[in-house]
Amino acid sequence: MLEKWYEEVEGMYDQMVEWRRYLHENPELSFQEFETSAMIADLLESFGIEVRRNVGGNGVVGKIYGQKPGKTIALRADFDALPIQDEKDVAFKSKIPGVMHACGHDGHTATLLAVAKVLQENRSELVGDIVLLHQHAEELPPGGAISMIEDGCLDGVDVVYGAHLASGTELGSVLYGIGPVSAASDMFDLKIQGKGGHGASPHQTIDAIAVGAQIANQLKHIVSRRIDPQKPAVLSIGSFHAGKAGNVIADTAELSGTIRTFDEDVRSLIEEEMEQLISGVCKAFQATYTFTYTKGYPPTVNTEEETLILESCIKQNLPETKLVTIGKPGMGGEDFAYYLQHRPGSFFSVGARNEEIGAIYPHHHPKFTFDERAMLDTAKIFLSIVDYYAKLEEKEVLVESSTI
Repeated sequence: MLEKWYEEVEGMYDQMVEWRRYLHENPELSFQEFETSAMIADLLESFGIEVRRNVGGNGVVGKIYGQKPGKTIALRADFDALPIQDEKDVAFKSKIPGVMHACGHDGHTATLLAVAKVLQENRSELVGDIVLLHQHAEELPPGGAISMIEDGCLDGVDVVYGAHLASGTELGSVLYGIGPVSAASDMFDLKIQGKGGHGASPHQTIDAIAVGAQIANQLKHIVSRRIDPQKPAVLSIGSFHAGKAGNVIADTAELSGTIRTFDEDVRSLIEEEMEQLISGVCKAFQATYTFTYTKGYPPTVNTEEETLILESCIKQNLPETKLVTIGKPGMGGEDFAYYLQHRPGSFFSVGARNEEIGAIYPHHHPKFTFDERAMLDTAKIFLSIVDYYAKLEEKEVLVESSTI
């Protein structure tokens, strides 16, 4: 059965590339993916798949019904783009100024569409049902996953799997791990209100830039001096805006940044420490402030059993694939985490790096691209997972029959 599925998805490779390149040329930002969402839903319906549109916003959920009872497996692909100008010199370069697929979501979508078509056409062989989670707005908190879950996308689902094409991992490799694989990703915004004035009379002002500089320097000490060094944490200031003229002392300064953690206690402590530090510095300099701490995605934590199933599927069915276990989880954020808070499952990365074609740039880079053959690798892994659960159910039926 699986070999047949492999042959069919290999036969769809050119179609996957065509879908991917169309999406790359026509990207849409998070929460604005109206045309992309419609395209996905239309294609799934053309395959004969039951479809729910506008799930939690622009999300699309398809369901394939197997002919035999078994577990319900959810497979997820995201489809939003980023506010980045595409700088690649390729025929399928983004046609939308300042917007591009710089994280592989176009490839994720094309892959799951191909998997959906293969499974739908072979539904008489399916044991259990397949739920296709085509998710909007992964790139922009609060993200699309949480609203899709609230709208019932995981109803009846037993396990959930997701994949991410990775330009930092060589083609033919899979990066995976048990436990945390990505961090909680929070944001903060700080506005300092001082008192402006002439640069020649600083004693008559409350210098918002000076206050902001003190806060920026001191915030770094929270991680180095208040957090257990064995518990990873990152606090980065990404923007600092103040003033418009060299001879004017600014009355306001605005800072923003990100915090990345794995431990919930550390996450809470950093928020508390930031508030105390900002309050103390502003009080010392007689400034006032507005501080907003926004909790983003939680850590993505893979469950053990489902990750070992993933490992087994690749070893048994795709032996040429190089398996790479995650030594230290990355500090990037991923809203697949929400699915794993509700259902067991695993999130893994599929190697898509290839220096020969220039697929060497990191995610969110203006020249980001990937080796499109990685889509085929991902499709085969998804199909292997479905096949594993089918065989598992059949074994359980045989065991039950033998004990009667």
